[in-house]
Amino acid sequence: MAEIIFQNKMDAIRFYNHLQKVLNNLLDYENILLFEDRHIVKIMDGSCSDHLFAKVKDAFYEFITCIKRDDWFMDILEQQFFYEDLEERQQILEILYSILEGHRFELSSFLLENNEEPNIKEAIHHVFQENISFSFDSFAKFRLRSYLQLLESYVELSIDEYKMEQEYQMFVNMLRDFLANREPKIEVLHLLFDDEITFYNEHFEEMKRSELIRLIDRKLLVNHPVYVDSASIAPLLSLAPTSIFLYTNDPEAPLVRTIKNIFEERVKVRQFEALREVKNWVGKAASSENHG
Repeated sequence: MAEIIFQNKMDAIRFYNHLQKVLNNLLDYENILLFEDRHIVKIMDGSCSDHLFAKVKDAFYEFITCIKRDDWFMDILEQQFFYEDLEERQQILEILYSILEGHRFELSSFLLENNEEPNIKEAIHHVFQENISFSFDSFAKFRLRSYLQLLESYVELSIDEYKMEQEYQMFVNMLRDFLANREPKIEVLHLLFDDEITFYNEHFEEMKRSELIRLIDRKLLVNHPVYVDSASIAPLLSLAPTSIFLYTNDPEAPLVRTIKNIFEERVKVRQFEALREVKNWVGKAASSENHG
């Protein structure tokens, strides 16, 4: 059927083991030979049915798109983008896998449409039909060129996202340092996230925009004009409240996450409707006191 020559022994062993797993004893072991010293996996014609032959090709496809794909991601990071630190490479790969698995919807539009599956399967079918000995690395280099280019584009996107996350973390740490050196100007602050953000003091009285602007520490805007949002982050940092009650229907919104990351344990997230309920309760309590 075919004799596949791998560049290293580990690849030969991994493919042999994967093949055995996929076939699940459907194929006699004597029809699959592993020559570790020569890095060769030989699949004999034997009495293989078309069904088993198809399973062998499926196993080879999975080896390429699952097992070797991860190796190629690592190689691209190290050899083409010069990420030598293993931990950094793993962090970028975590981002990459989360994109591929659809966990980062905002980035899905940047992924190139993957139409490589038919091309890969056609190349596999062609090389197995020839019933020859072939080098896996040559096969990958010449028959899988467009697929490897696709993987490279995925890595580039993940690197860009990784750099943005690093910059974001530096931004958060910088503002945490600023916050650590400030005395609270208010104990409790309530934030309502609707079409825009609304500030309420501890008595549930709305803090007007003009008042918030007056309270902003000008050093924030002078030293960090690009990073600090004057409508939300700057007033919050300037007030440095001991506790922040944040009311929203979207706890994962970017600004909500940023506030939680900067203020950490000071922030308590509540449902959007909770503010109305608390305000009504406070209003009734105040009314009762006045009548009393």
